[in-house]
Amino acid sequence: MVTMKEWFRQNWKALAFLAFLVFVAYINSLNNAFVADDIPAILNKADITEISYVFATPLVLARTFLNFIIANIFGRSPPAFRAVNILFHLGNVWLLYFLLHILANRKTALFAAAILATHPLMTESVTWVAGGLYAQYSFFLLLALALYVLNDVNENKKVYWSALGSFAVGLLTSEKAMAFPLILLALEFAYRGLRKNWRRLIPFFALGGIWALIFIGKIGERAANLQTMYYQAPQATESLAQIPIAITSYLKLVFWPKGLTLYHSEMSFSAVEFYLRLAALIIFLGLMAYAYRKSKPTFFWLSFFIIALSPTLVPFGLSWIVAERYVYLGTIGILVVVAMGIQKIGEKLGNPNISYAIMVPVVLALTARTIARNTDWKNQDTLWLAAAKTSPSSPQNHNNLGDLYGRRGDLERSAEEFKKAIELKPGYADAHHNLAIVYQRMGRVDEAIVNYQKAAEINPLLWQPCQNLAAIYFEQEEFELAKEYMEKAVEANPENANLRRSLEIIYQELVQKENSKRDQE
Repeated sequence: MVTMKEWFRQNWKALAFLAFLVFVAYINSLNNAFVADDIPAILNKADITEISYVFATPLVLARTFLNFIIANIFGRSPPAFRAVNILFHLGNVWLLYFLLHILANRKTALFAAAILATHPLMTESVTWVAGGLYAQYSFFLLLALALYVLNDVNENKKVYWSALGSFAVGLLTSEKAMAFPLILLALEFAYRGLRKNWRRLIPFFALGGIWALIFIGKIGERAANLQTMYYQAPQATESLAQIPIAITSYLKLVFWPKGLTLYHSEMSFSAVEFYLRLAALIIFLGLMAYAYRKSKPTFFWLSFFIIALSPTLVPFGLSWIVAERYVYLGTIGILVVVAMGIQKIGEKLGNPNISYAIMVPVVLALTARTIARNTDWKNQDTLWLAAAKTSPSSPQNHNNLGDLYGRRGDLERSAEEFKKAIELKPGYADAHHNLAIVYQRMGRVDEAIVNYQKAAEINPLLWQPCQNLAAIYFEQEEFELAKEYMEKAVEANPENANLRRSLEIIYQELVQKENSKRDQE
């Protein structure tokens, strides 16, 4: 049996080559700015350097602890946070190579890992700092899988319990890791035999089951947050109907990564299109059943794809229909099947070099697309403009574009974008608030008031419209109305000292006005 030291000595060139591919594909993303969720979650997160931040959300302790460490060592530096994402991605590439070296062969391992290293579908989980949790929890699950498989070779209890520990860290990064025991179940079906090894699965299912119960217990809270923050009510029935759309969309992006975007909003299909996608899903599931009889490894990796996606396909309507970061881990299953197919082509044609002839242009094309996609994430403006080309029906992106044009001083175009966002999503409080700001800048105060009031009515937790209404009424010397809205702002955000000071000033004005009225009498 080859020791780990000997294995590294035999494979260091392949590992170095894979590291080179990752470096080439992502080096141009290092200096990209924080974008989207990075800004409130990292840049503007006041307590990110405090230990209290780590324990504020204990169920994602591994993620918050990592952010805490990076922020304390490097500050709020985009390259530092992004470099960690890239390192996790590299770790996943190496782990996949190691796994397939055991489960398949060196050539399949190299092909699959090379495609993973360069595939542009991975960019959202690597280039976007906030998306990095998907690369992070995938790393701990792949490590757990590698240790679980290695335990079969070494029969070492420490290795087995290390696999369980790695799974636990994955759960503490994202609850989506709870599907991992099903991956182990598929592995046993495909490679070993469940009758002999079912006992080894019990601790993994127990731990995953605990997390599943916690997740189910928080569904109500998550649904409320979804409605408050994103102004949409979850629809379980719709979610079930959207599963064929999601899975076929992901498969399309794996094989033809065109139309990559932060917002996959173009999800409306005719009945004919839907049934075609449903038929494609049925064919895919049929291929899995056929593979179970003819090629157990193929069955496992196709199952890997579905199982890894399953937490985002639950029928509660709590996830986006399609989001590229969701499929980071699942994509690996499809890539392995592709790599196995490319290797078999060379074998059947009697010339193994044909496989390399296929792989080289594929990896070069994927690398070029990844490098280009990284430029879309350069800053907020480039990201919103890129999404505008692929996501014309996204209310979120129209809201973002309104902000972009507002910062550029194009107020008319900014207002049009916010109105478009409201048209696409009636009841979009943030867009009403932002439109009100633009109207106020344009001197159209009455229209600003209407939209501020609408935003405050839709989302009482949005304190900014109330603050701005109070400011407008204060300028108009309507102090009672100013007090009413400032009190609402303080109620929504009681920790804000500036709001409390502003309310005190309004109270003082009311007292002075009352005193002046008495003097006149």
